[in-house]
Formats: sequence, C-alpha cells, structure tokens
Amino acid sequence: MDSAGFTDPEVAEMVEHLTRQQEEIAQVQRSVEAMLVKGSSRGREVVATVRGTGELAEVSIDPAALRRFDAHDLGTVVTEAVNDARRRLAKASEARFAPLLAVADRLA
Repeated sequence: MDSAGFTDPEVAEMVEHLTRQQEEIAQVQRSVEAMLVKGSSRGREVVATVRGTGELAEVSIDPAALRRFDAHDLGTVVTEAVNDARRRLAKASEARFAPLLAVADRLA
C-alpha cells in the first residue's frame, strides 16, 4: 500500500498525475487572474484595462475625445475599448491554458 492508501500502483500513479495537473491548472489560473490587459477603441481615444478576473480596472479617455464626441458616441467608444480589452484577455487566457489543454487532448 502506498502513502495515499492505494494498493494498485497504476491507480496510485494516475491519482498522483491528476493531483499534479490540478496544481498546474490552479497555478495557471492564478497567473491569469493576476494579469492586467489593455484594449482600446479603434482610434485609441479610449484605453480600457481589465484584470484577469474580467473586472474593469481602469478607463483612460483622451481629453480631445471629450470635445470630439457627444455623450452617446463617447459611451460607444468606451464600450468598444472595454470589449477589445476583454477579447484580448480571452486570447491571453487561452494562450496560458493551451499547454495544459494540449496535454489533456493527448490523453483523451
């Protein structure tokens, strides 16, 4: 019987492997949550920063945009920047998890 209480070495090895994978996933998740990702409107009048958790951290607006856009259009530009930041976050998260997903695909 091994230290985990399993008598079959194959089962014990699988459990150990799954435990390592869970630890790797948790580590990648923490690294994603710690990220700050910026996105911008098409004309870069607005830059939005989102945390890896998806939370909006900051919005920076070019002062010239305040003179150029009315409230409705400025809202549209801010939304564009936030959506860009979230798309970039999704891509960055996917890139961080890709190696783990590749291993899982090989095992399936």
